[in-house]
Amino acid sequence: MIKCKGKGVYGAIAIGNVSLFKRQDEPVRRIHVEDVAGEFARFEDAKALATEQLAEIYEKALKEVGETHAQIFEVHMMMLEDDDYNDSITNIIKTQSVNAEFAVATTADNFASMFASMEDAYMQARAADVRDISNRLIACLSEGEQTREELTQKMVICADDLAPSETVSLDKDKVLAFVTAFGSSNSHTAILARNMNIPAVIGVGEDFLKAAEDGKRILVDGYTGEVILDPDEETESAMRRKQEEDLRGKALLQELKGKENVTLDGTKVNIFANIGGVGGVGAALANDAGGIGLFRSEFLYLESTDYPTEEQQFQAYRKVLENMSGKKVIIRTLDIGADKQIDYFQLDKEENPALGFRAIRICLTRPEIFKTQLRALYRASAYGNLGIMFPMITSVSEVEQILAICEEVKAELKAAGVPYDEQTEVGIMIETPAAAVISDKLAPLVNFFSVGTNDLTQYTLAIDRQNAKLEPFCDTHHEAILRLIEMAAENAHKHGAWIGICGELAADTTLTENFLRMGIDELSVSAPFVLPLRDAVRKLDLSK
Repeated sequence: MIKCKGKGVYGAIAIGNVSLFKRQDEPVRRIHVEDVAGEFARFEDAKALATEQLAEIYEKALKEVGETHAQIFEVHMMMLEDDDYNDSITNIIKTQSVNAEFAVATTADNFASMFASMEDAYMQARAADVRDISNRLIACLSEGEQTREELTQKMVICADDLAPSETVSLDKDKVLAFVTAFGSSNSHTAILARNMNIPAVIGVGEDFLKAAEDGKRILVDGYTGEVILDPDEETESAMRRKQEEDLRGKALLQELKGKENVTLDGTKVNIFANIGGVGGVGAALANDAGGIGLFRSEFLYLESTDYPTEEQQFQAYRKVLENMSGKKVIIRTLDIGADKQIDYFQLDKEENPALGFRAIRICLTRPEIFKTQLRALYRASAYGNLGIMFPMITSVSEVEQILAICEEVKAELKAAGVPYDEQTEVGIMIETPAAAVISDKLAPLVNFFSVGTNDLTQYTLAIDRQNAKLEPFCDTHHEAILRLIEMAAENAHKHGAWIGICGELAADTTLTENFLRMGIDELSVSAPFVLPLRDAVRKLDLSK
């Protein structure tokens, strides 16, 4: 049994046999030509044939992955007409008197290297597109068509890498999964695999290819990125159980997708998703979340070696808002400190960081960091339905300071002619007992509350949630916690604000009825819990 680890790009399980992807990889030979004009003509004919083939692939992709992703091949057709690309090829033919195949191959190497050396991950992934269209051109110059894999039964396709056109050209009804030794999660191939609903793992390494053989038994876990060759009976049985559980979950998804989060007596609640970065949007949408109830913006800081710029933050927030297509997106401002430490913030070591210099306390004492984030957020508000949420609130004066800074930022944007949404909602986290107790004073100042039950539990019960020894003493259903949530809900509604819960208790279906009876308007959970929570809501009858 051989285990390999890569990166899963589509979450699903596949169990089957290996089919090594075969292509003609004959090295392109440099040949001196006397008739340069004739070589130009050969190149133009090959371009016309390649365009024709790409048009056919576009039509196939249109049916299988939809217009948005089929556009990859329209882009490939445009790349075939790119002046720089064509000028490079014709210049090499003319100045070196060489065959068109060699000129295309040289240009492909040069352009692919140029893209691969760029810092932007998206542009790096375009190197594969250049190689794809160039390989097609070379095939058209020599044989007229790229070699395709012909499958007679469902198999797991294993390759060094797969070009977008190779991915779409395969008969997807015969493909159990894709596994590649190399590749990028930003590549069009990875995107296509996701949208073809085919389990895929990339970047398992060269050693995998050396061990993989046609017909060899293989297990592919698109969730964890684990690939197992020659599994023993016990391992395969465990993977099959995981596959069955996964299929049951997907059946639930199909059954509940598009349905309302409404109880039998007609009480409605919003069910949103919590995400830790831009990459979480896909899971939120796939699980039919009604919006994003918590975007943890600190991950932009945690993943950086220096303070992220306004522009970097703006691009990230904008992308999430655009991808959510008008659905509510609540972004929590920077929440570091306690268990989330960042070296470049140079925070002092504290005896009790959970009760120390963290979250809004950092923002209010380092306004340059706070205003940078707020400018990015308000700029992004023009591109979707944004809510801005502030963590670790304990007093009215904190909220008043926050709102004053927000007004400063909006005034600066307005003066600079930068668009933003005047209707952007602002809210606060109810995660300290202080905030819950004075929620009647806080509610008139904001549009919404969101209860962070993890910290609220910690602070109410005086229990460090990082201390495993205290787990037996940590009663998440403690009456004091539920009373504080109910108090906040009553005060929110009394003053025209709405209230949600974004902590772990939101996904606890044994409390769902309690929360709805309190008047909770929104529950935000990790994406995989959206549909099970919807299922629980739809089975409740609050009239009894």
